[in-house]
Amino acid sequence: MSLQGILGRTETISKRKRKRKRQINDLNDSKRSSSRIRSLIPIQYVILGFAFSVALYVNAIEEQQLALQDLLIRNDSNTRQQSKKEVSDDDVSGTSMTESTILSDDDASSTMTNAHADGSNQSSDSSANKTTTIGWVVTITGCGHDAIMDGAAVLKHSIHLNSIQAGANKFRYDYKMYAIYHPEGEACALPLKDLGYKLIRRETPVATQEIEGKFLRKKIESNGCCGAKELIKLEAYTLIDHQVVVLLDLDVIVLKPMDALFDLMLDEASPSSSDHLSNTNSTTNVPIMWQDKPIPDKVNAFFTRDYHLVAPEKPYKPVQGGFLVLRPDMAVYQEFLSIIKKGIQKPGGWGGLVGPFYGFMTIQGIIPYYYDVLHKNEAIELNRCIYNQMMDNPRDNSANDNPQDKCRTNQQECEECRTRPMGDIVSAHFTFCPKPWNCFPNDVDTIELRLCRKLHHEWFRIRSDLEESWGRDPIGTGTFQEEHFFGFCSDHGKTGYTSIAQPYGRLVPGSTSESTDEEETDEDENRGEDSKGTSEDDENGKDEPVES
Repeated sequence: MSLQGILGRTETISKRKRKRKRQINDLNDSKRSSSRIRSLIPIQYVILGFAFSVALYVNAIEEQQLALQDLLIRNDSNTRQQSKKEVSDDDVSGTSMTESTILSDDDASSTMTNAHADGSNQSSDSSANKTTTIGWVVTITGCGHDAIMDGAAVLKHSIHLNSIQAGANKFRYDYKMYAIYHPEGEACALPLKDLGYKLIRRETPVATQEIEGKFLRKKIESNGCCGAKELIKLEAYTLIDHQVVVLLDLDVIVLKPMDALFDLMLDEASPSSSDHLSNTNSTTNVPIMWQDKPIPDKVNAFFTRDYHLVAPEKPYKPVQGGFLVLRPDMAVYQEFLSIIKKGIQKPGGWGGLVGPFYGFMTIQGIIPYYYDVLHKNEAIELNRCIYNQMMDNPRDNSANDNPQDKCRTNQQECEECRTRPMGDIVSAHFTFCPKPWNCFPNDVDTIELRLCRKLHHEWFRIRSDLEESWGRDPIGTGTFQEEHFFGFCSDHGKTGYTSIAQPYGRLVPGSTSESTDEEETDEDENRGEDSKGTSEDDENGKDEPVES
């Protein structure tokens, strides 16, 4: 074979090899592609199957929701039909569905004891029946020697017994207790928290050095019972969470509800309606002192006067500082502060009109100056024989049960408060009568002592009820006139008095009786009212004021 032939054959063989190699590569590529396709098929099936399952699940859920909605609609329809039937049945029987929520007198009394007689002071303003809560305020300016805690405990319980908490069928208003105290009285004020008082710490509202009037600036600290500290009573006007606030001293007890006063202050109708008011000798509705004075269109305050502190011919009489029912208002509060800062330049009193008399530089003078001079026809003077009864002599003198000389009111005739029946008295103030914790027997049958003895007995009765509401023995171990003092006096005088034992609101440690629920207490906050927790009274003839 020639060289050319060999080369041609070699080329042909190479071409065949290359062709076969391409065919083999193509075949391998085809196999790999086919293998990839086959591997994808199960994944597609899985995705399609999952999507189909989800669709079935969603559809099932929607069907269940529709079925549930249909069931709820049918049940709601049946419920409304049943309710209509029940209402119809009640209408037929004449029984209101709400009557089951009203306690009977016995149930209310039982509930009061179990929940603690001076228990929860929770406001009912947000409740369905919109019960109005009245703010009740005492003030403490310092720590004296009187039984401040006992006065506070009995006062609070007397208020409780005349509130809606003592029986919804009898009374309409709830209550909340406040104790406004000056820093100098902090030590004796703090225990009041355990009695359920909300404590409010207040400095004197106007510093003495800020007073412009030279006479007031120099004299106010020595005036009355407590000096400038007495002005913390004005803090009661700042309790704007309440529509009405009652300011009292700690030697006061409440014997009947004051709902008539609250009704008049909260009534949208004209207060001048005769339906609200009564003459000085009536106890229906609001017993006003003077029938010939105009009646305010809007009553912003009630008070009584202390006629014993000033000569009968004086035109402006002092307000009794231990009783004031007021409408809280920050604008009024600020106006009082402005009046005090302006002060008194001369001894003639506020505006040269109101004063001088005992306590005229503070509450007993500035209140009548505000309501008698600056803002006439905004307040009503109440009959002092019914409200804030002090057992004072209405005339200059008395002898053998017969009052003598002229009336302190500068009238020809005046009522003898000391002969008022106990059933007429709404609140009593132990100013001329000795303080109850003095264990004074008052067993001489004279006009000066008869009513005092009855009121002392009532104070101790309220204390006995309070002790019993705490699960304690309602009768003490003292033997001095045991029936009269309920066993809480072992002898005549302060040293014979048995103080209320701590802890308040529960059994005394070591007692074998079962304890009732503890009394709730309010947390400290700011904004409150009244002074020394007792009375700021005349130095002549009156029992010493309670320095609270």
